[in-house]
Amino acid sequence: MKTAAKKKIGLVGRKVGMTQIFSDVGDRVPVTVLEAGPCLVVQKRVKMKDAYDAVQLAYGEVIRKKGLNKPQAGIFKKSGLPPHRVLREVRDMDPEAYEIGQALKADIFQVGERVWVRGLSKGKGFTGGVKRHGFRGGGASHGSMFHRSPGSIGAAAYPSRVFKGTRLPGRMGNQQVTVKGLTVVEIDAEKNLVLVKGAVPGPNGGQVLITAERE
Repeated sequence: MKTAAKKKIGLVGRKVGMTQIFSDVGDRVPVTVLEAGPCLVVQKRVKMKDAYDAVQLAYGEVIRKKGLNKPQAGIFKKSGLPPHRVLREVRDMDPEAYEIGQALKADIFQVGERVWVRGLSKGKGFTGGVKRHGFRGGGASHGSMFHRSPGSIGAAAYPSRVFKGTRLPGRMGNQQVTVKGLTVVEIDAEKNLVLVKGAVPGPNGGQVLITAERE
């Protein structure tokens, strides 16, 4: 028997910061405070026409049309909504359950629900192998000439090249990271705040996408 496909719900928001709360039995729970929405439904994609189901959400302050490219400007013009700073698409979100212009807020999530949070990790700039990959490094005593160098990366005779994927110094961070299975601990619907247990990628104020699956 074929099971029904799960649908997603999602909101665009930002990371406010980390704090801690205490449970009913006095346990300390580290939480990340997320501002979830409010988001406006700008466009809906349906499987019959677009090959997949999705809902496009607008978030952030209203901006001038000058700051948009032509496809984004066309989306907002078709919906009749003012252009917003952020436009994100959430796949597998049921398009029939929402209307164009509908405002989605933090109360679409439930306490105890498991969510996925996606964001950009903090950029660390150009770093060495010790910091970037956790290399142990060489001896630190007097006379050592090998401290934080990556070591041998190949041979001259064979293969006479450096293999792809070799761990070397380079840019660290500023990559898309998704943390799965974070539990919603508390919701403040008036302030559009969602408190999730654990850490979330990115700096305070960084943009995040919060999603959850529903039957």
